[in-house]
Amino acid sequence: MKYLIIYIIIINLTGFITMAADKKRAMNRRWRIPESVLLTIAFIGGSLGSIAGLLICRHKTRHLKFTILLPLFLALHIFIALVILRII
Repeated sequence: MKYLIIYIIIINLTGFITMAADKKRAMNRRWRIPESVLLTIAFIGGSLGSIAGLLICRHKTRHLKFTILLPLFLALHIFIALVILRII
């Protein structure tokens, strides 16, 4: 359980940092982080950090793909956590 918590913290920090880094790269007209990478990080557990990056950095807010998938991933992660904790 300890390692799962550490993983969740690290992957969510990664989600936030990659969203912030991609926003900065977009503003500086530099090479961008592919959307598939941003979505994969969110899918494998970094949805909360990615949503925070989306809202705080105002990044990818006009992309329907992100505004729909990130909350769905978060709902999935909450469901999985509840199952693991045997609350459901």
